[in-house]
Amino acid sequence: MMKKILSVGLFILLLSACKKDKIVNNTLTGNGGTALSSLANVYTDKAIYMPGSNVVFTLDKPLPAGTKVRYKLLGNVVHDAVITGLNWTWNAPQADFKGYLAELYGTENNAEKIYGTIAIDVSSDPAKFPRNGFLSSYGQMSPQNMGSIMKSLNRYHMNWIQFQDWGFKHQMPLAGTVSKPDANWKDIANRDNYMSTVKGYISLAQQYNMKTLSYNLAFGALNDAAADGVPDQWYLFTDQNHTTKDKHPLPQPFFKSDIYLTNPGNTEWQNYIAGKTNDAYAVYPFDGFQIDQLGNRGKNLYDYSGNYINLEQTYPVFIAAMQKNSPGKRLVMNAVNQYGQTGIAGSPVDFLYTEVWEGNETYTKLAGLIRANDDLTNNRKKTVLAAYMNYQMADNKGYFNTPGVILTDAVIFAFGGAHLELGEHMLGKEYFPNNNLEMRSDLQQAMVCYYDFAVAYQNLLRDGGTFNTPAISAGDNQMVLNNWPPQTGQVSVIGKDLGQQQVIHLLNFNNAQSLEWRDNAGKQTAPVRLNNVRLNFKSVKTVKKVWFASPDFNGGASQELKFTSIGTNITFNVPVLHYWDMIVIEY
Repeated sequence: MMKKILSVGLFILLLSACKKDKIVNNTLTGNGGTALSSLANVYTDKAIYMPGSNVVFTLDKPLPAGTKVRYKLLGNVVHDAVITGLNWTWNAPQADFKGYLAELYGTENNAEKIYGTIAIDVSSDPAKFPRNGFLSSYGQMSPQNMGSIMKSLNRYHMNWIQFQDWGFKHQMPLAGTVSKPDANWKDIANRDNYMSTVKGYISLAQQYNMKTLSYNLAFGALNDAAADGVPDQWYLFTDQNHTTKDKHPLPQPFFKSDIYLTNPGNTEWQNYIAGKTNDAYAVYPFDGFQIDQLGNRGKNLYDYSGNYINLEQTYPVFIAAMQKNSPGKRLVMNAVNQYGQTGIAGSPVDFLYTEVWEGNETYTKLAGLIRANDDLTNNRKKTVLAAYMNYQMADNKGYFNTPGVILTDAVIFAFGGAHLELGEHMLGKEYFPNNNLEMRSDLQQAMVCYYDFAVAYQNLLRDGGTFNTPAISAGDNQMVLNNWPPQTGQVSVIGKDLGQQQVIHLLNFNNAQSLEWRDNAGKQTAPVRLNNVRLNFKSVKTVKKVWFASPDFNGGASQELKFTSIGTNITFNVPVLHYWDMIVIEY
């Protein structure tokens, strides 16, 4: 649901379809690499795999005779084979919680050529490396249309799918009864939702091994809730005499009702909404509950008896009640701008979810949210950020600004987070059905490579380690390096020590117009691409191997680098730096 109040005029704009303009293709490539636009499209049959299971691959076009595929774990080949035809299988290794990259390659003009790549997540539980996609529209849809959307989300390896605004009412998600559910109903925005579509999406998602999450507020009730069995004694009030219920106003008549806030800490409300949620589970076999809130209300709140309520302290109690009443169901809760995150993090949620708002506008703040969440759970629960790109632009029809989206994802992924941004469309607003902005083809291509990269190297990006300041310097005058946080006109360095590996991220802000990630007006500019970049690294350990990979180069395929060593100093050249490079020093 929305965290800000929408005017009626703006709401009409949000629901309008995007006019098709000419697509500009800004091809991403690197020195000596394969352009992302010319890589073959490769698909797998699941978003995530159990250890030891079969992975089925499909190509969209034939590749040259003799094409091989090699499967890499962090730059090391674990298996290599010749492929024939458009389909083949691979038996995933037994090791749990690992990310692999399949590289399709051959030889042309006596040089190796990458034809395509795709990542594989071998994990028994998606909570380890969460990637959260969404759905937001449930009108009458053909199986083919639903299949196309879910195939796209599978290609991005989304292992959690949030079903935003699927339900009938906040206090009663299921329309009808368990024994006689309604075939269709009106949602909060008076849109027509259909049982066949919701059930169809759940089935498709689960076939891809994705976990499905039923979205709802922890404390929402519409103006007809009394008829559904919600008494005044369960609400939150802005005064001690229970005369004024706290509410989230919505434009009428486009929405059914304002949303009135119940008390998440009230045991009777907890039991009531858990029961209604279980009714929904009985008809729609969701895997769990994506719990929402509305952030810091900025006012004192009281229960019916006039007792002051610290809202954020009610969240762990509410989450625990949902776990007790729906055992076996997964739980996630939004911490709006971190409100209540400390208590949420200590609750039985599968991962941490932060919707990012004012006060966290910069890349530095965005990275800080991920690190703060990691600290709350000692790196046990990873972070998904709901961070809406090109926010002001999304008031009107148009296109996402490719450089702004890529730079933001590079920062989030490099710091070990994931970005809630992809569903039937890319998100530009907190009202998820808003599809005013589209992705141009260059952004579509980049997103496939960036999500492959996030999965293939998840054991370096999201699986432990300590952020540090590596002793690295530029070996030529192509760029100026600075340690994080970023500076405009420079390349920012992020280091992570994993014991036997030193990871060095280079994030290119050499042409950045702003250091604010949201890129509200779509003015962020692409970095100047640098080729054959010389770097110097000082190490107190003996270096065994240096390799690099980039989501902007050869589909994320890793490449070993030659290096020279004099004492504690080593020197090497990186083929290209566009937005983001990852260099790995192995000892």
